[in-house]
Amino acid sequence: MATFIPLRIFKISFLPFFNLVPFFILPLVTCPLKGQVMQKKKLDQASYKLWSNFEIDKTAPNEKWVSYGINYAYSFDTLFLRNVTDGRTYSFPTAVKSLFTKNNLFLFMKGDTLTTINPENGKKDIITGADHYEYSYQNNLLLVFIRSEKNKGILRVKSPLDKTLLEIPNVTKFSMSPSGSRLLYNITLNGKNSLFLFDLKNISVSEQLVKTDENYYDNFTWQRTDKAVAFCSNSKEGAPVSLLLYTIADKKIYQLDSNVVDSFPKGASIAATSRNKMLISDDLKKVFFSLKNKSEAPLNQLDSKVEIWSTNDKWIYPQEQRNGNSYSTPKIAVWMPEQKLFRQITDNNLSSMMLSPDSSYAVLSDPKAYEPQFEFEGPRDYYLLDLITFEKHLLLRKQPVLMHDISISPTGKYITYFKDKNWWIYCLKDKTHTNLTSKTGIPFLGKVVALSAESPYGNAGWTSSDEEILLYDEFDLWAFKPDGTRNRRLTNGKEAQIRFKLDLKPKTINRKYLYDGLVHQQYDIKKTLLMRGENQNGQTGFYTWNSTGGIKTIIARDSYFSNLITGSKRGTYFCMEQKFNLPPRMIAVGNNLNEKCIFQSNSQHDDFNWGRSELVSFQNSKNKNLKGVLYYPADYSPNKKYPMIVYIYEIQSSGLHKYWNPTLENESGYNPSVFTTTGYFVFLPDILHEKENVGPSTLDCVLSGTKKIMETGKVDTKRIAIMGHSFGGYETSYVINQTNVFATAIASGAITDLTRRYLTVGINTARPEIWRFASGGWRMGDKTPFSSREDFDRNSPLAFIENLQTPLLMWSGKEDTQVDPFQTTAYYMALRRLNKKSIMLLYPKESHTLLNPVNQKDLTIRVLQWLDYYLKDEKTPDWINGHI
Repeated sequence: MATFIPLRIFKISFLPFFNLVPFFILPLVTCPLKGQVMQKKKLDQASYKLWSNFEIDKTAPNEKWVSYGINYAYSFDTLFLRNVTDGRTYSFPTAVKSLFTKNNLFLFMKGDTLTTINPENGKKDIITGADHYEYSYQNNLLLVFIRSEKNKGILRVKSPLDKTLLEIPNVTKFSMSPSGSRLLYNITLNGKNSLFLFDLKNISVSEQLVKTDENYYDNFTWQRTDKAVAFCSNSKEGAPVSLLLYTIADKKIYQLDSNVVDSFPKGASIAATSRNKMLISDDLKKVFFSLKNKSEAPLNQLDSKVEIWSTNDKWIYPQEQRNGNSYSTPKIAVWMPEQKLFRQITDNNLSSMMLSPDSSYAVLSDPKAYEPQFEFEGPRDYYLLDLITFEKHLLLRKQPVLMHDISISPTGKYITYFKDKNWWIYCLKDKTHTNLTSKTGIPFLGKVVALSAESPYGNAGWTSSDEEILLYDEFDLWAFKPDGTRNRRLTNGKEAQIRFKLDLKPKTINRKYLYDGLVHQQYDIKKTLLMRGENQNGQTGFYTWNSTGGIKTIIARDSYFSNLITGSKRGTYFCMEQKFNLPPRMIAVGNNLNEKCIFQSNSQHDDFNWGRSELVSFQNSKNKNLKGVLYYPADYSPNKKYPMIVYIYEIQSSGLHKYWNPTLENESGYNPSVFTTTGYFVFLPDILHEKENVGPSTLDCVLSGTKKIMETGKVDTKRIAIMGHSFGGYETSYVINQTNVFATAIASGAITDLTRRYLTVGINTARPEIWRFASGGWRMGDKTPFSSREDFDRNSPLAFIENLQTPLLMWSGKEDTQVDPFQTTAYYMALRRLNKKSIMLLYPKESHTLLNPVNQKDLTIRVLQWLDYYLKDEKTPDWINGHI
């Protein structure tokens, strides 16, 4: 048992864990003590290694313990487990796959070792040779797979910290049901395979589903409430031969053999695909799976590898290859075991499918219906297919495809879609279309996604039993009856200028899909909901909402709060807080707990001089109100003028309170903490792009914001640089051709020639880049370089390159898949021909941002040297001297 060390203060800025035992206890004080005065130091590059990244992991059901991870640049990543009350802390270097059991034990994997620990007394259980594990919360059982041979091993069933209850040898695959009530496993012995099932409440009795066979079984798929399980029988060669369904209640097994069923498509086979997984309907009457067809497409009879591109093709050649042509793409089929029926659902014409959660109907569409067209996604005709009668009728004609704008409600009663700037509902029962939002007079469409046209603010989900749909406007959450008879605004964000969201982890993608349809979450609106709020001045926080008390604050202030978690009791909330001058820390607050700092990351931060952030308000020439973020130098004195870096990329004011670890390993060479601790102001002005006038409107906003900072007298107006990457690189390249305000510039991954960009195929998307000009970043609508040459030239850096007088550093990855590197090299050739001052850096084997730490460090150092050369008169770097 680990010993308790009675220390009161222990700083955890950087711990080399090379000689640590698997875990130990340290009573770490949670946060720095107030009132301590220390002489602060200037941060140097040698100290960057002290910094680490911090993330909240999990909390125990009783909320007495919380786990979090620390990722070190120069040591082992480490998982910590901390007591919320007394600060007792366990440290587990290189631990992953953590979990709390229902009785508050803690599990984690380290290599092939699974450890279970009781954090209250330090008692532990260690299993070596573990490949992976599952945990049944319902039965409080561990299922541990211990590999003994290449393709099989021992499955151990045990209680956490207690003795093993059962060991099953020769297991090749196992699967626990969603609720943790049952276990399905395959045994291989002497080349023969058998499939077994048992109830985890009574593990002494197992049931053999399939007798010994040479075929092996995989693709185990459970019905979501454990009522049935489906699986494939595969030949020795690995091809699925048959599909089987076992129903738990009546202990009955059904089989679909592709070689026996007459209606099975000729040349097709059962396919196991990660994209279109098998699914069992809730009523157990349908099993959905994929079909793979042999190539039906015309074959090239010649040996040539020629690519054939036709202007009549609906998709261009790369897009067809990337997305899979309609002939080779697996199709979705449904098998009805009791009726002994089989039907193919999708085909070459209608290849996309959304399935209703109750499996009663499907919504089909053809992504190519109106191709060729020049948006990212073309409109579609949507068809409703009844999965009982298999009758099909048109649901929506030429419906625009916006981000997640069409979806099916959780019970399958309604279909939601966005059209003509409003949310609509289609009722399956009444066969009616209802406009939900038009009568509110509130816009449910606005600027949501960077460098994109307006889009819906979002569909948050549904209340229980599809009673109401939850929709966002700019600030608030609304609840609408699906028949349109009633609506209500649940929050008061508009009055307080706070944007409320049910999403507790901003800027993370956590969506679930059922085939091609988004699955929305259901909320019990009779219970308390958790929300995150953010106002326009940088304040963020977390809130509760209920039908009687409305919105109440959990925690909110001028900080960036994220990653809220809570235990099953919901008595204590844990979240992350950070500011530009406050490293991320874990805060706990609750009904019976005053706000408490559980852990402060990077406590060495307080040993060094640091800057601060400030929100700046300004107006462009058209009197539009804008904001910007100003980061102060670490050694700021009001009696001194400082050089400044203006970093641009559309809207960035939401980054007011983001903390940046100082490091030389930066993907784009930009790091405001590095810049401010070396004596620079950094300014991030918001940019309001005008339709068909992105370049000039960028210039207007950047100069207006920069002038506002210059007027404060804090900045040396002769020593200002401008910098941007990707679209910010385009903006930078455009601005410096129109003004001499900036002493130097850095533009990377930049688009410099709009006409060439317009006619480029995107490597990442395999689509024509024309969509970026229709409703994307440049907002040109239907205009083309052929019909509106002057509009493209007016917004293109290349058209004004002769005006350039600002020394320019450019860089690009030579294998950039986001922006063609030729955009940079061609611009370099033009600058060279015009005898302009510029240096270009090209990084081999790198894409749009640099991933190799060696190259990241090289780039950041060169960026600093370039800025120091022009803004601080430090004329030492040989790669600049004599080359500029």
